[in-house]
Amino acid sequence: MLLEQIQQTNDIKKINPKDYPQLAEEIRRFLIGKISVTGGHLGSNLGAVELTMALHIALNLPEDKIVWDVGHQSYTHKLLTGRREGFDQLRKYGGMSGFPKRKESDCDSFDTGHSSTSISAGLGLVRARDIRGKDNTVVSVIGDGALTGGMAYEALNNAARMETNFIIILNDNNMSISENVGGVSKYLNNIRTSNAYLDIKDNIYDAIRNTRYGDGVVTGVRRVKNSLKQLVIPGMWFEDIGITYLGPVDGHDVNGLVRVIREAKRRKNCVLIHVMTQKGKGYGPAEKHPARFHGAEPFDVETGIPLKKKTKANYTDIFSTVMLKLAARHDDVVAITAAMPDGTGLKRFRSVYPERFFDVGIAEEHAVTFAAGLAVGGLHPVVAIYSSFLQRAYDQILHDVCLQNLPVIFAIDRAGLVGSDGETHQGIFDLSFLSSIPNMHIMAPKNKWELSDMMKFAYGFQGPIAIRYPRGEAFDGLAQYRQPVQLGKSEIIFEESGIALFAVGSMVKTALEVRERLKAAGYACSLINARFVKPIDEEAVRSAAQTHDLLVPMEENVASGAFGEKVEELVYREKLPARVLPVAIPDEYVEHGNVDILKQEIGISADAIFEKIERELLQG
Repeated sequence: MLLEQIQQTNDIKKINPKDYPQLAEEIRRFLIGKISVTGGHLGSNLGAVELTMALHIALNLPEDKIVWDVGHQSYTHKLLTGRREGFDQLRKYGGMSGFPKRKESDCDSFDTGHSSTSISAGLGLVRARDIRGKDNTVVSVIGDGALTGGMAYEALNNAARMETNFIIILNDNNMSISENVGGVSKYLNNIRTSNAYLDIKDNIYDAIRNTRYGDGVVTGVRRVKNSLKQLVIPGMWFEDIGITYLGPVDGHDVNGLVRVIREAKRRKNCVLIHVMTQKGKGYGPAEKHPARFHGAEPFDVETGIPLKKKTKANYTDIFSTVMLKLAARHDDVVAITAAMPDGTGLKRFRSVYPERFFDVGIAEEHAVTFAAGLAVGGLHPVVAIYSSFLQRAYDQILHDVCLQNLPVIFAIDRAGLVGSDGETHQGIFDLSFLSSIPNMHIMAPKNKWELSDMMKFAYGFQGPIAIRYPRGEAFDGLAQYRQPVQLGKSEIIFEESGIALFAVGSMVKTALEVRERLKAAGYACSLINARFVKPIDEEAVRSAAQTHDLLVPMEENVASGAFGEKVEELVYREKLPARVLPVAIPDEYVEHGNVDILKQEIGISADAIFEKIERELLQG
């Protein structure tokens, strides 16, 4: 096998060019086999095999630098840099990350995980290279879906003024996570150009500039060219702002890609290579259903069907159903998402109410301010965004929604630990950063019924309000406890004395297990479903402090700035007669791995909490 000949970085240069198609096929078979066992990002990686091969052939790593946007398409890059053995532990605790990690290899030049960042990072590497007098090549690889993110255009604006080499590769597969939307996608679909045009343009300009009337003639030719190219070569926006455009190029032709990358390396300015690829290429199920195989669970290779059959509804399913019911009852309900109608559960809403559904692309900042405008216009917007992506819109939440106290509902999916995607995707900061914003209100449901009740409450609330819920199956326990949702009021589930567990959202299920352990050990224990993180139920804390020795606020969020700190501050400020033992995630980034393992390691599993409480009681 050719793949076995690649043991370390740059070994691909030893492969005979006629064997590149066979190597690409072997890489695809390897990725399909490994990801079918571990799960991971399959479609994007299958589409970028030849592109990655060409980069490794045309560049000299690790001196040259590749910055992968998001980084979910870097599996072939990992294979070609000697990390084949790591795929057995891909995305597992202590194993290889599914994203580029500088600590993993000196060929990973920048840690990524969120979209639209690669051009900015690459531009920084270029400027650092020039200041240090180096001559290595820097390449930023960005997808067409990521070009819907405003940060990419901020970086392009700066890159266009450069008079030094910088290569941007636009990997155009007409997909982000779901199908691309908006004008950028339409623009890229319309682009048609030729290398002949670019060569003629450069040759004519160089020749004319050397004549007596060079500058004046060049200006005249440029005016004519600008008129002609709009007729003959539509969509030359990149050229117009000063970026040399090469393409479109077949993204599955290794030799062709190598030639154009080498050509781009000779330019003394910013060059964009437009590469056309097919997401999921080489695997029928992924070609047919690219969105399903964006982030795949373990699956059967023959059929593409997930090995683990879904048995219960997850929180996203519940949200999806409630949204349809709300929209049926209220014609002012509209839904906004940032390129994730499938992931956030709004696909059904889009089908039933297409005129009230808005997918803005990978543009969280725009999504939030757009929602603010909808609210000012008399509608009731629901913004559905994953926790780790919502943090990108902090300024817009603060200034555009909360400053005006607008009735925008934030449905925060994947809140808390999400597992295998690691540090960049763990939703463990939302309670903290949202709590810092005046006028914001924050809820977290204990089970699937409470999510439904909170959504209905949020619709009737006249102000900014967020509901955060975790990834995975919706908890269906405690069905008999369904007190009406009231602003800032918690729900007492079990009332005793001694220890009071104040659990936020997903931690209610964990608190039930902790309480059982404590009861078995002979301790009296109350359990309070906090419901609200802002405002907290101060009266419930005061009451519990009078009848319990120890208050234990529990949350799946970093400790700094969240629920536990609020409880501690209240007890300290009012000198309440109880100790507080906060249970939260340490103020650090949490790596990838199985969620149950991560909870045990960082001290928020039922076992870890029980042990922590028992130590506190023994010391007290």
